[in-house]
Amino acid sequence: MSDSKQTFKPYIPADKVVPEFTATSIVLGIILAVVFGAANAYLGLRVGMTVSASIPAAVISMGVIRFLLKKNSILENNMVQTIGSAGESLAAGAIFTLPALFMWTAEDSSIASPSFLMIAFIAICGGILGVLFMVPLRTALIVEEHGVLPFPEGQACAEVLLAGEEGGDKSKLVFSGLGIAAVYKFIADGLCLFPSEVDWTIEAYPGSGIGMDVLPALVGVGYICGARVSSYLLGGAVLGWFVIMPMLVLFGGDAVMYPATEPFNTLDTGTLWGSFVRYIGAGAVAAGGILSLIKSLPLIVSTFAKAMKGFGKEGGVARTEKSLSLPVSMGGALIVAILLWIMPSVPITLLAALIIVIFGFFFATVSSRMVGLVGSSNNPVSGMAIATLLISTVILKATGNTGIAGMTTAICIGTVICIVAAMAGDTSQDLKTGYIVGATPLLQQIGELLGAVAAGLAIGGVLYLLNAAWGYGSTQLPAPQATLMKMVVEGVMGGDLPWGMVFIGVFIAIVVEIVGIPVLPFAIGLYLPIHLSTPIMVGGLIRLWVEKRKFKSEDRRQEVINDGVLFSSGMIAGEGLVGIILAVLAVFGINLSLNGILGNWGGMAFFIVLVAIMIFFMFGGKKKQKK
Repeated sequence: MSDSKQTFKPYIPADKVVPEFTATSIVLGIILAVVFGAANAYLGLRVGMTVSASIPAAVISMGVIRFLLKKNSILENNMVQTIGSAGESLAAGAIFTLPALFMWTAEDSSIASPSFLMIAFIAICGGILGVLFMVPLRTALIVEEHGVLPFPEGQACAEVLLAGEEGGDKSKLVFSGLGIAAVYKFIADGLCLFPSEVDWTIEAYPGSGIGMDVLPALVGVGYICGARVSSYLLGGAVLGWFVIMPMLVLFGGDAVMYPATEPFNTLDTGTLWGSFVRYIGAGAVAAGGILSLIKSLPLIVSTFAKAMKGFGKEGGVARTEKSLSLPVSMGGALIVAILLWIMPSVPITLLAALIIVIFGFFFATVSSRMVGLVGSSNNPVSGMAIATLLISTVILKATGNTGIAGMTTAICIGTVICIVAAMAGDTSQDLKTGYIVGATPLLQQIGELLGAVAAGLAIGGVLYLLNAAWGYGSTQLPAPQATLMKMVVEGVMGGDLPWGMVFIGVFIAIVVEIVGIPVLPFAIGLYLPIHLSTPIMVGGLIRLWVEKRKFKSEDRRQEVINDGVLFSSGMIAGEGLVGIILAVLAVFGINLSLNGILGNWGGMAFFIVLVAIMIFFMFGGKKKQKK
């Protein structure tokens, strides 16, 4: 595959028409959107994170369409994953915010519980806006920056689809990675033989700590992204965990500062990160997003200009370039915003609708670029939601919208923006996959809209069911992200939010930009726990080692690098599949846990074995060719 737009040729040529938007792909895609949406809703409310569903949906699609129905169309498989992954993205946006409304009802019986219609309508509108806002960005991010933005999961998904289509050694590498990662993930997070997150504090350096999520997908993401992007992520994490957190303990001493409830010198690393560094990271992500948007403005403006020039001339556009027109996408977004404003059951004012439109397009752009850098699973959607809640709550408070009514409106704004960011990121990954395999963008965009509507209708029922079963904020459903969002809104309305932390993050981002480091991946590394950045860095270092190693020929070097991409793609797929299965098992209350009997060092030992297996497969199978 070439890295330039001019020489790139998709797997299915533009002049070839094969089955794509069929009844089979629509029905199967909608089913997967609902299933993955429900499973991820539970997973996110339980542990605060979700798993990407694009690759699992592609694998399931191949199993059903290719092997059960005996049909052969890579674009039909791609359409299934396009529709199916929409459910996971919409669920991720909804669960990070909407449970706060149920928590307020539980705290005060005089506050009405949100209705099913309200939840479903907000979710569907957010999903539709996320897709429509991404439409005019496709050329700028997917086509113009092909070979620049890696879109690791989009590329991995394409490799899985191509492997299923082509078979042979390529297929064996992808599915070997898939099988090994699936078994590993089940042992780690299903049987819990060892903790999938290992963690150490450094007693001699109070406030600091190091850890790693010893999971295959993160190594795969790091390998696909490469050492440079991985190093920016790790740089942000090191600043948070080895500079900011120790400084808080050193200078804070026995003082207590909101939102923590205990002295600095008694807080563990998790609490220090969650109570303080996360706010700093949110400020850095918001500032980094603004700076990235400013730098991208010329490209965005030129993209809009091209879209307007092409309006009414779609007849001559190649199949692989056909997309929803700019007037349709922006006009549709305006209609959705008006519907949010005039719908009686939704507490969104005209001011709130304007905030949604402005922040929606901004964060759709930021999210799409971020997933291009680090993938959907590492997209800090909650960081963007925090930034939105901070600003929108301040505006609402300044305009007299206070109390529970103002806080409810703020959460609704945050929900729509959160879903917009998640859906825009997912749409960009899916469009990247489609760009590689030769799908029709217009049909993919329609598929995303169908998935958003189906998942939006399902998410309301899922949230009500889970709340009735356990209640949000309980041990079974701690809803960590929604609890944080609730605290942010209450903090702004009550006047006790740690604004200083937020602005520290803003100016860290500005300093990083001044010294010439790409600010967005650095800010993401600061916002996310260090446990995610370290395994990504391991994957990046493996890629760097291969690139710098001596080989008999440049062709052999490229062959090994590509084999690593294929195996990494399989690892991302395998973990994603088992993650969905484990979420479903959790919903049914099936517990296979061995309570991490091997401990942290057991986890590290398994991780080292995983890395060794990855390297073996990259170099193996080519024994007759000397390095």
